[in-house]
Amino acid sequence: MHATDGSTGGQTVGDTRTIVAQGLTKSYGSVRALDGLDLVVERGTVMGLLGPNGAGKTTAVRVLTTLLTPDAGSATVGGLDVVRDARRLRSTIGVSGQYAAVDEHLTGFENLDMVGRLYHLGARRSRERAWQLLERFDLTEAARRPVRGYSGGMRRRLDLAGALVAEPEVLFLDEPTTGLDPRSRLGMWEVISELVSGGTTLLLTTQYLEEADRLADRIAVIDHGRVIAEGTSDELKATVGGERVEIAVASPHDLPRARDALAPLAAGELTTQEHTRTVTAPVNGGAAALIGALRALDDAGIEVLDAGIRRPTLDDVFLSLTGRQAQEQTAPQEESA
Repeated sequence: MHATDGSTGGQTVGDTRTIVAQGLTKSYGSVRALDGLDLVVERGTVMGLLGPNGAGKTTAVRVLTTLLTPDAGSATVGGLDVVRDARRLRSTIGVSGQYAAVDEHLTGFENLDMVGRLYHLGARRSRERAWQLLERFDLTEAARRPVRGYSGGMRRRLDLAGALVAEPEVLFLDEPTTGLDPRSRLGMWEVISELVSGGTTLLLTTQYLEEADRLADRIAVIDHGRVIAEGTSDELKATVGGERVEIAVASPHDLPRARDALAPLAAGELTTQEHTRTVTAPVNGGAAALIGALRALDDAGIEVLDAGIRRPTLDDVFLSLTGRQAQEQTAPQEESA
Protein backbone atom coordinates (compact mmCIF):
# COMPACT_ATOMS: atom_id res chain seq x y z
CA MET A 1 0.00 0.00 0.00
CA HIS A 2 3.02 2.28 0.21
CA ALA A 3 5.11 3.76 -2.55
CA THR A 4 7.53 1.67 -4.52
CA ASP A 5 9.68 2.46 -7.54
CA GLY A 6 7.53 3.78 -10.36
CA SER A 7 4.61 4.70 -8.12
CA THR A 8 2.88 8.04 -7.90
CA GLY A 9 1.33 9.70 -4.87
CA GLY A 10 2.44 6.83 -2.66
CA GLN A 11 0.31 4.22 -4.43
CA THR A 12 1.80 1.17 -6.14
CA VAL A 13 1.44 1.11 -9.93
CA GLY A 14 -1.44 -1.16 -10.93
CA ASP A 15 -3.17 -0.90 -7.56
CA THR A 16 -6.75 0.24 -8.30
CA ARG A 17 -7.67 0.59 -4.63
CA THR A 18 -7.97 4.25 -3.68
CA ILE A 19 -9.19 3.79 -0.10
CA VAL A 20 -8.06 0.85 2.02
CA ALA A 21 -8.96 0.44 5.70
CA GLN A 22 -7.92 -2.58 7.74
CA GLY A 23 -9.05 -3.35 11.28
CA LEU A 24 -9.79 0.26 12.27
CA THR A 25 -10.88 0.73 15.87
CA LYS A 26 -11.80 3.93 17.69
CA SER A 27 -13.43 4.45 21.07
CA TYR A 28 -14.93 7.45 22.84
CA GLY A 29 -14.64 6.47 26.48
CA SER A 30 -16.71 3.32 26.89
CA VAL A 31 -18.34 3.69 23.46
CA ARG A 32 -16.58 1.80 20.66
CA ALA A 33 -17.42 3.71 17.49
CA LEU A 34 -15.23 1.57 15.19
CA ASP A 35 -14.71 -2.09 15.97
CA GLY A 36 -12.37 -3.60 13.37
CA LEU A 37 -13.64 -1.75 10.30
CA ASP A 38 -12.41 -3.16 6.96
CA LEU A 39 -13.15 -1.26 3.75
CA VAL A 40 -11.86 -1.03 0.17
CA VAL A 41 -12.95 1.59 -2.37
CA GLU A 42 -11.82 1.16 -5.97
CA ARG A 43 -10.57 4.14 -7.97
CA GLY A 44 -13.27 6.10 -9.81
CA THR A 45 -16.19 4.47 -7.99
CA VAL A 46 -18.74 5.49 -5.38
CA MET A 47 -18.86 3.56 -2.11
CA GLY A 48 -21.99 4.18 -0.08
CA LEU A 49 -21.56 3.68 3.65
CA LEU A 50 -25.04 2.94 4.95
CA GLY A 51 -26.17 2.76 8.56
CA PRO A 52 -28.03 4.50 11.37
CA ASN A 53 -26.67 7.31 13.49
CA GLY A 54 -24.13 5.91 15.91
CA ALA A 55 -23.12 3.05 13.62
CA GLY A 56 -19.63 4.50 13.04
CA LYS A 57 -19.99 6.20 9.66
CA THR A 58 -18.87 9.66 10.70
CA THR A 59 -16.00 8.33 12.80
CA ALA A 60 -14.81 6.30 9.79
CA VAL A 61 -14.80 9.43 7.63
CA ARG A 62 -12.95 11.42 10.29
CA VAL A 63 -10.25 8.77 10.53
CA LEU A 64 -9.89 8.48 6.75
CA THR A 65 -9.64 12.26 6.40
CA THR A 66 -6.99 12.54 9.17
CA LEU A 67 -9.30 14.39 11.59
CA LEU A 68 -9.08 11.52 14.08
CA THR A 69 -6.28 9.10 14.88
CA PRO A 70 -7.45 5.47 15.11
CA ASP A 71 -6.75 3.50 18.27
CA ALA A 72 -5.70 0.50 16.16
CA GLY A 73 -5.65 -0.66 12.56
CA SER A 74 -4.40 1.12 9.45
CA ALA A 75 -5.75 3.02 6.47
CA THR A 76 -4.45 4.60 3.27
CA VAL A 77 -6.07 7.01 0.82
CA GLY A 78 -4.41 7.20 -2.57
CA GLY A 79 -1.51 5.24 -1.09
CA LEU A 80 -0.92 7.80 1.68
CA ASP A 81 -1.13 6.60 5.27
CA VAL A 82 -3.79 8.52 7.23
CA VAL A 83 -1.47 8.84 10.24
CA ARG A 84 2.10 9.00 8.92
CA ASP A 85 1.25 11.00 5.79
CA ALA A 86 -1.58 13.06 7.26
CA ARG A 87 -0.27 16.45 6.17
CA ARG A 88 0.29 15.39 2.54
CA LEU A 89 -3.03 13.59 2.44
CA ARG A 90 -5.03 16.64 3.53
CA SER A 91 -3.88 18.53 0.43
CA THR A 92 -5.15 15.80 -1.92
CA ILE A 93 -8.70 15.16 -0.70
CA GLY A 94 -11.99 17.02 -0.47
CA VAL A 95 -14.37 16.75 2.49
CA SER A 96 -17.95 17.89 3.03
CA GLY A 97 -19.46 17.06 6.41
CA GLN A 98 -22.94 16.77 7.87
CA TYR A 99 -23.03 20.47 8.68
CA ALA A 100 -21.95 23.15 6.24
CA ALA A 101 -18.47 24.33 7.29
CA VAL A 102 -18.75 27.86 5.96
CA ASP A 103 -18.03 31.27 7.51
CA GLU A 104 -21.35 33.05 7.92
CA HIS A 105 -19.72 36.49 8.04
CA LEU A 106 -18.04 36.09 4.64
CA THR A 107 -19.76 36.12 1.27
CA GLY A 108 -20.05 32.98 -0.84
CA PHE A 109 -17.21 34.20 -3.06
CA GLU A 110 -15.00 35.06 -0.09
CA ASN A 111 -15.52 31.60 1.40
CA LEU A 112 -14.36 29.83 -1.76
CA ASP A 113 -11.53 32.30 -2.42
CA MET A 114 -10.27 31.72 1.12
CA VAL A 115 -10.28 27.94 0.61
CA GLY A 116 -8.25 28.34 -2.58
CA ARG A 117 -5.66 30.43 -0.80
CA LEU A 118 -5.43 27.90 2.03
CA TYR A 119 -4.64 25.30 -0.64
CA HIS A 120 -1.93 27.64 -1.96
CA LEU A 121 -3.54 28.00 -5.37
CA GLY A 122 -2.46 31.64 -5.57
CA ALA A 123 -4.66 34.74 -5.67
CA ARG A 124 -5.57 34.61 -9.36
CA ARG A 125 -6.32 30.88 -9.51
CA SER A 126 -8.29 31.05 -6.24
CA ARG A 127 -10.54 33.78 -7.66
CA GLU A 128 -11.00 31.91 -10.93
CA ARG A 129 -11.84 28.68 -9.17
CA ALA A 130 -14.30 30.43 -6.83
CA TRP A 131 -16.29 31.90 -9.73
CA GLN A 132 -16.24 28.60 -11.63
CA LEU A 133 -17.75 26.77 -8.67
CA LEU A 134 -20.27 29.50 -7.85
CA GLU A 135 -21.58 29.18 -11.39
CA ARG A 136 -21.55 25.38 -11.29
CA PHE A 137 -23.58 25.31 -8.08
CA ASP A 138 -26.01 28.04 -9.17
CA LEU A 139 -24.80 30.49 -6.55
CA THR A 140 -23.60 33.34 -8.79
CA GLU A 141 -26.42 35.72 -7.86
CA ALA A 142 -25.72 35.19 -4.16
CA ALA A 143 -21.93 35.34 -4.51
CA ARG A 144 -21.58 38.81 -2.96
CA ARG A 145 -24.06 38.20 -0.13
CA PRO A 146 -22.98 37.14 3.39
CA VAL A 147 -23.57 33.43 3.93
CA ARG A 148 -25.66 34.09 7.06
CA GLY A 149 -28.51 34.98 4.67
CA TYR A 150 -28.25 31.72 2.69
CA SER A 151 -30.84 28.96 2.89
CA GLY A 152 -29.88 25.50 4.14
CA GLY A 153 -29.70 24.17 0.59
CA MET A 154 -27.48 27.05 -0.53
CA ARG A 155 -25.11 26.47 2.39
CA ARG A 156 -24.89 22.79 1.52
CA ARG A 157 -24.01 23.61 -2.09
CA LEU A 158 -21.42 26.15 -0.99
CA ASP A 159 -19.86 23.63 1.39
CA LEU A 160 -19.61 21.02 -1.37
CA ALA A 161 -18.14 23.66 -3.68
CA GLY A 162 -15.50 24.34 -1.03
CA ALA A 163 -14.57 20.66 -1.01
CA LEU A 164 -13.94 20.87 -4.76
CA VAL A 165 -11.80 24.00 -4.91
CA ALA A 166 -8.54 22.05 -5.17
CA GLU A 167 -10.07 19.58 -7.67
CA PRO A 168 -9.41 16.53 -5.48
CA GLU A 169 -9.38 13.05 -6.95
CA VAL A 170 -10.86 11.62 -3.74
CA LEU A 171 -13.96 13.11 -2.13
CA PHE A 172 -15.60 12.31 1.20
CA LEU A 173 -19.23 13.33 1.66
CA ASP A 174 -20.64 12.71 5.12
CA GLU A 175 -24.45 12.73 4.89
CA PRO A 176 -24.39 15.65 2.41
CA THR A 177 -28.17 15.90 2.03
CA THR A 178 -29.27 15.56 5.65
CA GLY A 179 -31.90 18.19 6.46
CA LEU A 180 -32.50 19.22 2.84
CA ASP A 181 -35.95 19.38 1.32
CA PRO A 182 -36.69 16.86 -1.48
CA ARG A 183 -36.05 19.36 -4.27
CA SER A 184 -32.67 20.42 -2.86
CA ARG A 185 -31.76 16.77 -2.29
CA LEU A 186 -32.44 15.91 -5.93
CA GLY A 187 -30.31 18.86 -7.02
CA MET A 188 -27.44 17.70 -4.84
CA TRP A 189 -27.72 14.18 -6.30
CA GLU A 190 -27.35 15.63 -9.80
CA VAL A 191 -24.18 17.49 -8.77
CA ILE A 192 -22.71 14.38 -7.14
CA SER A 193 -23.51 12.25 -10.21
CA GLU A 194 -21.73 14.80 -12.39
CA LEU A 195 -18.64 14.64 -10.20
CA VAL A 196 -18.52 10.87 -10.35
CA SER A 197 -18.91 10.81 -14.12
CA GLY A 198 -15.71 12.89 -14.25
CA GLY A 199 -13.72 10.15 -12.52
CA THR A 200 -13.82 11.24 -8.87
CA THR A 201 -13.52 8.50 -6.25
CA LEU A 202 -16.24 9.08 -3.66
CA LEU A 203 -16.99 7.74 -0.21
CA LEU A 204 -20.55 8.72 0.66
CA THR A 205 -22.14 8.16 4.05
CA THR A 206 -25.88 8.34 4.24
CA GLN A 207 -28.98 7.34 6.16
CA TYR A 208 -31.13 7.71 3.05
CA LEU A 209 -31.65 4.35 1.41
CA GLU A 210 -32.78 5.90 -1.87
CA GLU A 211 -29.61 8.00 -1.95
CA ALA A 212 -27.36 4.95 -1.62
CA ASP A 213 -29.45 3.06 -4.16
CA ARG A 214 -29.17 5.82 -6.73
CA LEU A 215 -25.58 7.02 -6.32
CA ALA A 216 -23.41 4.15 -5.09
CA ASP A 217 -21.61 1.57 -7.24
CA ARG A 218 -21.17 -0.52 -4.10
CA ILE A 219 -22.72 -0.28 -0.65
CA ALA A 220 -21.20 -1.25 2.68
CA VAL A 221 -23.71 -1.71 5.49
CA ILE A 222 -22.13 -0.69 8.78
CA ASP A 223 -23.44 -1.45 12.25
CA HIS A 224 -21.75 -1.23 15.64
CA GLY A 225 -18.53 -0.02 14.06
CA ARG A 226 -17.94 -2.74 11.51
CA VAL A 227 -19.03 -3.67 7.99
CA ILE A 228 -21.65 -6.41 8.20
CA ALA A 229 -22.45 -6.70 4.47
CA GLU A 230 -21.11 -5.31 1.20
CA GLY A 231 -22.04 -5.49 -2.47
CA THR A 232 -23.94 -3.74 -5.21
CA SER A 233 -27.50 -2.67 -4.45
CA ASP A 234 -28.88 -5.62 -6.42
CA GLU A 235 -26.51 -8.07 -4.73
CA LEU A 236 -27.59 -6.93 -1.29
CA LYS A 237 -31.25 -7.12 -2.19
CA ALA A 238 -30.73 -10.63 -3.54
CA THR A 239 -29.52 -11.75 -0.11
CA VAL A 240 -32.99 -11.02 1.25
CA GLY A 241 -34.61 -12.90 -1.61
CA GLY A 242 -38.15 -13.20 -2.91
CA GLU A 243 -40.90 -10.63 -3.20
CA ARG A 244 -43.05 -8.84 -0.64
CA VAL A 245 -46.82 -8.66 -0.38
CA GLU A 246 -47.91 -5.45 1.34
CA ILE A 247 -51.43 -5.20 2.72
CA ALA A 248 -52.94 -2.08 4.30
CA VAL A 249 -56.03 -2.82 6.40
CA ALA A 250 -58.87 -0.45 7.24
CA SER A 251 -58.67 -0.79 11.02
CA PRO A 252 -55.56 -0.99 13.21
CA HIS A 253 -57.45 -3.53 15.32
CA ASP A 254 -57.35 -5.91 12.34
CA LEU A 255 -53.54 -6.04 12.20
CA PRO A 256 -53.13 -9.07 14.50
CA ARG A 257 -55.82 -11.00 12.59
CA ALA A 258 -54.26 -9.99 9.26
CA ARG A 259 -50.91 -11.36 10.41
CA ASP A 260 -52.55 -14.64 11.41
CA ALA A 261 -54.34 -14.89 8.06
CA LEU A 262 -51.16 -14.20 6.05
CA ALA A 263 -48.79 -16.32 8.13
CA PRO A 264 -49.50 -19.61 6.29
CA LEU A 265 -48.66 -17.93 2.96
CA ALA A 266 -45.46 -16.22 4.11
CA ALA A 267 -42.01 -17.48 3.09
CA GLY A 268 -40.37 -15.74 6.03
CA GLU A 269 -40.98 -13.40 8.94
CA LEU A 270 -43.87 -10.94 8.65
CA THR A 271 -43.48 -7.30 9.66
CA THR A 272 -46.15 -4.86 10.85
CA GLN A 273 -46.23 -1.07 10.80
CA GLU A 274 -49.00 0.21 13.03
CA HIS A 275 -48.89 3.85 11.87
CA THR A 276 -49.63 2.79 8.28
CA ARG A 277 -51.77 -0.23 9.30
CA THR A 278 -49.61 -2.35 6.99
CA VAL A 279 -48.59 -6.00 7.10
CA THR A 280 -45.68 -7.10 4.89
CA ALA A 281 -45.06 -10.75 4.10
CA PRO A 282 -42.19 -12.27 2.08
CA VAL A 283 -43.72 -14.61 -0.50
CA ASN A 284 -42.96 -16.83 -3.47
CA GLY A 285 -45.17 -16.89 -6.53
CA GLY A 286 -45.63 -13.24 -7.44
CA ALA A 287 -49.17 -12.28 -8.47
CA ALA A 288 -50.55 -15.68 -7.44
CA ALA A 289 -49.29 -15.06 -3.90
CA LEU A 290 -51.02 -11.67 -3.85
CA ILE A 291 -54.31 -13.24 -4.96
CA GLY A 292 -53.96 -15.90 -2.28
CA ALA A 293 -53.33 -13.23 0.37
CA LEU A 294 -56.41 -11.28 -0.64
CA ARG A 295 -58.56 -14.41 -0.51
CA ALA A 296 -57.24 -15.28 2.96
CA LEU A 297 -58.02 -11.80 4.26
CA ASP A 298 -61.49 -11.87 2.67
CA ASP A 299 -62.20 -15.24 4.30
CA ALA A 300 -61.18 -13.73 7.63
CA GLY A 301 -63.56 -10.80 7.10
CA ILE A 302 -60.77 -8.20 7.08
CA GLU A 303 -61.32 -5.03 5.05
CA VAL A 304 -58.34 -4.19 2.82
CA LEU A 305 -57.59 -0.59 1.85
CA ASP A 306 -54.59 -1.25 -0.38
CA ALA A 307 -52.57 -4.21 -1.59
CA GLY A 308 -49.53 -4.74 -3.73
CA ILE A 309 -46.41 -6.74 -4.41
CA ARG A 310 -42.87 -5.39 -4.62
CA ARG A 311 -39.24 -6.44 -4.81
CA PRO A 312 -36.99 -6.20 -1.73
CA THR A 313 -35.57 -2.76 -0.95
CA LEU A 314 -32.42 -1.67 0.83
CA ASP A 315 -34.64 -1.07 3.85
CA ASP A 316 -35.52 -4.78 3.80
CA VAL A 317 -31.81 -5.57 3.58
CA PHE A 318 -30.95 -3.38 6.55
CA LEU A 319 -33.87 -4.67 8.60
CA SER A 320 -32.86 -8.24 7.82
CA LEU A 321 -29.22 -7.64 8.75
CA THR A 322 -29.66 -5.53 11.88
CA GLY A 323 -33.26 -5.94 13.02
CA ARG A 324 -33.83 -2.17 12.87
CA GLN A 325 -34.61 0.61 10.42
CA ALA A 326 -31.71 2.42 8.75
CA GLN A 327 -32.84 5.84 9.97
CA GLU A 328 -33.42 4.80 13.58
CA GLN A 329 -31.63 7.08 16.02
CA THR A 330 -28.95 5.45 18.15
CA ALA A 331 -25.83 6.28 20.12
CA PRO A 332 -25.50 10.02 19.46
CA GLN A 333 -22.06 10.06 21.08
CA GLU A 334 -20.40 8.83 17.91
CA GLU A 335 -21.89 11.50 15.66
CA SER A 336 -21.16 14.43 17.95
CA ALA A 337 -17.76 13.40 19.24
